[in-house]
Amino acid sequence: MYAVTLADQTDFDGWRHAARQLALAGVEPGDVRFSVVGQTAEDLFEDASSLLPEPPAGAEFTVPREVVKRLEQVIHHRDPDRFSFMYRLLLRVSREKNLLRIASDPDIQRLERMEKSIRRDAHKMHAFVRFRKIDVAGEEWFVAWFEPEHYIAEREAGFFRARFTGMKWTILTPWRSISWDGADITVMPGASKEDAPADDAAEDLWRTYFTSIFNPARLKVKAMQAEMPKKYWRNLPEAPLIPGMIAGAGKAAEEMIARAPSLSAPHHARIQEQYWEPKKMGGMAEEEIAETLDALEKQAEGCRRCPLWKDATQTVFGEGPRDADVVFVGEQPGDQEDLAGKPFVGPAGQMFNATLEEVGIDRQRVYVTNAVKHFKFEPRGKRRIHSKPNSGEVQACRWWLDQELTLIQPKLTVALGATALTALSGKTLPVTKNRRQIVTTESGLRVFVTVHPSFLLRIPDKETAARERRLFAEDLAAVRDLMNAA
Repeated sequence: MYAVTLADQTDFDGWRHAARQLALAGVEPGDVRFSVVGQTAEDLFEDASSLLPEPPAGAEFTVPREVVKRLEQVIHHRDPDRFSFMYRLLLRVSREKNLLRIASDPDIQRLERMEKSIRRDAHKMHAFVRFRKIDVAGEEWFVAWFEPEHYIAEREAGFFRARFTGMKWTILTPWRSISWDGADITVMPGASKEDAPADDAAEDLWRTYFTSIFNPARLKVKAMQAEMPKKYWRNLPEAPLIPGMIAGAGKAAEEMIARAPSLSAPHHARIQEQYWEPKKMGGMAEEEIAETLDALEKQAEGCRRCPLWKDATQTVFGEGPRDADVVFVGEQPGDQEDLAGKPFVGPAGQMFNATLEEVGIDRQRVYVTNAVKHFKFEPRGKRRIHSKPNSGEVQACRWWLDQELTLIQPKLTVALGATALTALSGKTLPVTKNRRQIVTTESGLRVFVTVHPSFLLRIPDKETAARERRLFAEDLAAVRDLMNAA
């Protein structure tokens, strides 16, 4: 009997060297026992020799490179018998040349199950690691706690280095911890959950976002728990919200059905145009093209292009110089705008105006309008809560926006948020990726991209809100510079 002691749980080089020596000497799987330093396995094999056998002269041992790669992966599995299994499989592959192609073989099936389990564990680690910001000697450092099922922390270090290259981070796990200082990966001993920092302010913002994107109509509890097993919940900041969201999903889905989209998606109209005669479409005839903004505004007062006019107080048209060099486009009027009949007079408008003044842009020199001209809302008692317009409503109202821009002929248009960017570009583009960039549309319109000021009002953390407020001011300062350069 031979005893092989490996340096640690993933000591593949040590296992490979020992396995090769044993295989060259013709040692059968039942005559070798593997253990790891620190374990008490040696006591169980008192008669075992720790000296590897000398292979006979001229002995050769070769296996396909594929099997070596696959064994290097499964050594990260938590199965305590994996070392012996790997050696048995190594010998079998050397003797049975087509073994890897026999899908029905029990050892091959076990190998594939182990590989799948490791891949799944890595996927969970990628998905469920949550960093928390701490201060280390005046520098930002991000720390996360995760409990993988297998010994994969060191193996996945490369993924996190590539994903989070620009920040310094540490991921603590019970077996080993990994750390990136911006230049090198460091592997450290395992840790406990108590070593991880407590919640930080950013997690409140994440929980708000998580709640806002939850779609009760698509909830499938079994599928969700298959992808996000409960054992990971305790380490996720959003986890405490999940039971309540599940419990209220039925009622929330009914409410979603009650406020179903008022218009079909834009592509539906294009399909109708292709296959039906215009007289069969039941669509609304195009308005006569106005020659002035005043005439266009008068037309818009009777807009019936989408059902939003039914509940809104009035059409809220654009406002500003008819020859403005810059046009700011928001999403839609809010509660106060709907009552006043003027754009950007509510809380978001006040934030917008204050920032314009701060960076030196005269509000009287710019034209402000919205992608959608009627207020879309949900009644909550005596209050009217803003509801995001859907793509059909944005498309219907785009006719008015196009006419405004055609008559004004601005040198620069500023998209305040995703809805405005979609209306101006005609396609869905990410605001974050394009922020402070100029997107040129197919019609030649130059669109500067930034966030909507209402976004700043929804940030609960004061520090984060102040930072985003500064970034918004920097965006508008860039618009000012472009205005002065025109």
